[in-house]
Formats: sequence, C-alpha cells, structure tokens
Amino acid sequence: MNLLKPLISLFAFTFVVNVSADELNMRITKKYLNIPVSHKAERRKMLFDVDDKTIDRFVIRLTNDNPDYWVFYDVSALKGKKLNITFDGSGLNNIVQSDSIFGESMMYKEKYRPQFHFTTQRGWINDPNGLVYLDGEYHLYYQHNPFEREWENMHWGHAVSKDLIHWNEIEEALCPDDLGTMFSGSAVIDYENNAGFNKNGKPAMVVFYTADSPSKEVQCMAYSLDNGRSFTKYDKNPIIDSKEKWNSKDTRDPKVFWYAPKKHWVLVLNERDGHSIYNSIDLKDWTYKSHVTGFWECPELFELAVDGDDKNKKWVMYGASGTYMVGDFDGEKFTPQEGKYYYNTGSIYAAQTYSNIPQSDGRRIQIGWGRISHKDMPFNGMMLLPTELSLNKTKNGVRLVSNPVKEVESVCEKKGEWKNLNSDKASDNLNVLKDDDGMRIKVKIKLSHATDAGIKLNDQRIFLYDMNSNTINGVFYSPEDPTSMTIYADIFIDRTSVEVFVDNGAYSYSMQRDAKDDIKENKFSFFGNNINVELLEAYKVNSIWK
Repeated sequence: MNLLKPLISLFAFTFVVNVSADELNMRITKKYLNIPVSHKAERRKMLFDVDDKTIDRFVIRLTNDNPDYWVFYDVSALKGKKLNITFDGSGLNNIVQSDSIFGESMMYKEKYRPQFHFTTQRGWINDPNGLVYLDGEYHLYYQHNPFEREWENMHWGHAVSKDLIHWNEIEEALCPDDLGTMFSGSAVIDYENNAGFNKNGKPAMVVFYTADSPSKEVQCMAYSLDNGRSFTKYDKNPIIDSKEKWNSKDTRDPKVFWYAPKKHWVLVLNERDGHSIYNSIDLKDWTYKSHVTGFWECPELFELAVDGDDKNKKWVMYGASGTYMVGDFDGEKFTPQEGKYYYNTGSIYAAQTYSNIPQSDGRRIQIGWGRISHKDMPFNGMMLLPTELSLNKTKNGVRLVSNPVKEVESVCEKKGEWKNLNSDKASDNLNVLKDDDGMRIKVKIKLSHATDAGIKLNDQRIFLYDMNSNTINGVFYSPEDPTSMTIYADIFIDRTSVEVFVDNGAYSYSMQRDAKDDIKENKFSFFGNNINVELLEAYKVNSIWK
C-alpha cells in the first residue's frame, strides 16, 4: 500500500448509516454524476445501491456551499436503472447528472498538471496495481480515491495505453465491498484456464488484491473477460487469510506470476517483516512455502539476464522502498546472493513491473508511484516515467539498472546541442530554449578544479554531484570509475517533478519540483568552480494530453 496512509482508515468495515441519513433515488439517464466537494466539510459515509445491492461505499466531503472542486462518478453502465444514494448527512440534491464532467474543458490544462506523467483526472492516486499487457494495450491500474485529493476510499482506478506514454483513463475497475477497501495487487493472463474462468476460448485477466478492513487484511481475486474493463469478484474470496499465522494485520499486496520450470503459479505476499512465497496450480488454492525478511509492502520477484546473456540469469526481489536483493529462485524459495542495494531514491514508492510482455519484446518494464503533490489542484500524486530494468556487471558485482523506456523519445523534441561550455554559457543556452510545459536535459560535466557541480532550477538544486563525499543530492553514489572526474545525467523536468537518471541508469532519483506562482519565471543555472560542460543537449517534452 503506502507509508502515508492513516493508521486507522475512516472507512468503516461494517457500513452503518445513522438514522438522520439523507436518501436520494434517481433514474440514471446520463453518463456522470457530478459531486461538489469542499475540504471544509467533514467526511461522511455514502452508499450506492442498485437493485437492493450495494455497488460502492465510500466517505466524501459533500458540500452545500461553494465547492473547492467537483468530482465525478461514471454511471454509464447503469443507464435506465434506478440508483439509490444514501448519505450520512445532507446535500444530496447538489449532485448533478450530466453527460459531461464539470470542469472538463480545463482538464489537463490546469496550471500544475504534469504534462508528460500520468495523473488521474480527479482525486488521489498512489501505488500502481495490476500492470499487465494484453492485445496491444498496457493496463495501468492504481490505488485511487475518486472523491477527493487526499488518501481514502481505496478503489482500483484504470488507464490504458498503446505506447506507455499516452494514457486514456477509464472507469473504476474495483470498488470496496463487504471485505474492505481495495488495496494493492497484480494481474496475470490465465491462458491455460487454470482457474476455470475462461469462456468461449477467451483467456481471463485475473487480478489479485488485498481487501483491507480495520481488523485485518485478506487476499482476494477477480477476473475479467472483456480486456480488463469490468471484473467479477471470485465468490469464494478471500483466497488467503494469514493474520493468525503471522499475528499481524500487515499481510498485503500480492504479486502473482507463472513459474514455467515447475508449471505452477507463484504469489509473493508482504507479511509482517518481509515477503512470503505461496504456490498454486489453479490460482485459487495457495500453499505457503517460504519467507524472506527485510522488505516492506508491494513485493516484486522477477528474473533478468545479466548483461543480456540468457545463459546467465539472476532473480531480483524488492519491496516498496526500492531496495533489492539479487539471488536464485527455485519456484518455492528465494535465496539472496547479493544485497540489499538501492538503484533509485526520492519520491518513488511501490514500483511494479509488467506481466505478459510479449516474448518478442522481452523487456522488464516498471512504473512507480511518484509521491508528488500539485499545489491547489483537484488531483494528487502521479506515476513516474516507465523504465526498463536490466542487470549489469559492475566493479561491485551485479547491479540493477533503470532507464526510461524507448517510447519516451516520441514526445522529446530536440532543440539544441553544444559541447565544451563553461557554466555561464551552458546556463544561457538552457534559458533561451527552456520550455514551460516540459523539458529534458542531457548533460556531461567534468569537474576539473571543482569538488562539486550541478544545476539549479531557480533556487532549487535539481542535480548536485559532490565528488569529495561521493554523493548526488546527498545520497551516496560511487561511479564505475571511482577516479573519474565526469558525471552524466539525463534529466526530465515536468511542471511539478524532476526525474534524473545518472550514468545511463546506474542510479536514478525523483523529487518534488518547487512550485512557482509564475512558472514562466523559471531560470536554470550551472554551478561549480571552473567546470566544463562537455556535452549539453536540450529537448522540449511535448504534452501527452494535447
């Protein structure tokens, strides 16, 4: 899940509405419900019922006064049906049916809307979930509160892409139920119909998630036969309830994959103090096998070829914080050989990799949550750039490397290239070509007489290499050649974030960009004593929303 969540959710496991509740019955004739939200209002409980069945439950800051912003709920699937809304308060008459989203004309044009990172149209997002490729589409599910810009009401939001860069957000995929809210998980394609959900020869997309309640967390599954657009929850959920085994509520975030050598499924689950391994042949009945301590939340376990050599492969295990181990895996037990190490730091959390990538592609593609806020916006959080992971031999052993996927080049428009500049000239060139929507900078700096060097954006040091202390922005980093006086960085600057990939992905980090009231006042400056900017390339990064 995430480190920022409250210790006790405001979401009630047994959803009880008090006797003073307001009630509204409406025949659905439009596509959306538009709901006014104010952060001055208290969160109160709301139920959506259709045909005497609850289809969603959440808390919301519904207001009778001027809203801070409007949120929306897609009810297109309910057209012609009667929706009963029960609210533990007043103001239901302020909800408006419409075929458009209120404020839609300004959506993606907001002042602090990231221009080449995925953000949700409205509400809070955190962990990426269920990353899977199917029939030409990359699916991005994610932790989503559709009803305000702060954490709560965990649903699974959903977006799809043909290229990992341009995204189309569609309706919610999973909503809270009697077992709890929808925490993080993963997705697979069940080609062999091991679970028995396939119909008419069409393989099911099967997702695994944690249902969270105040008392415990249990693991559940659901399946889709329409390319991940809608899901049917398994009627025998939960499939794993391990609270008694671990004497801990913290059992969450199932990551599932097929282990071909032994022809069974593997589920990696974060439990109390690390990652547990479970096995199954039908995706329904799971057997505990082993446990590795030292990880927290959002487990990953996958195999990579070292330096691209298919005869030399290693397994990588990591958790939400991004620290990882390299080792062996026999389908039941992961045996660490190296680690723990980090390959990225900063705002990234709960990164997940894609399943079902075609064999002809073969990449291990990752997306991480960027813990980035957006000043005064009706949305919060973002996804960082998709990256390709690889294992490389280094002077210190085998290490994980992360670089932006090749598809990002499609939105990068080269504006200038220079060599062998002093700091003043390099700064001037960037400031002439800077772009207010998005920018990419490739730079190679030789420190020469300096002990540190870097780049500032206004007063914020977005890149600082201290050769004396071996740190980049305060984090220890030792280049492959420890005597080298040069450093290379690939820097992506969006309206609210900065992502930096150092020395071809040997280390990367992301950070909150300091917001300015007038973003057109932004100014770059290189610093360092007599540094030589050996290479400087500047790119405009075009908006993915235009």
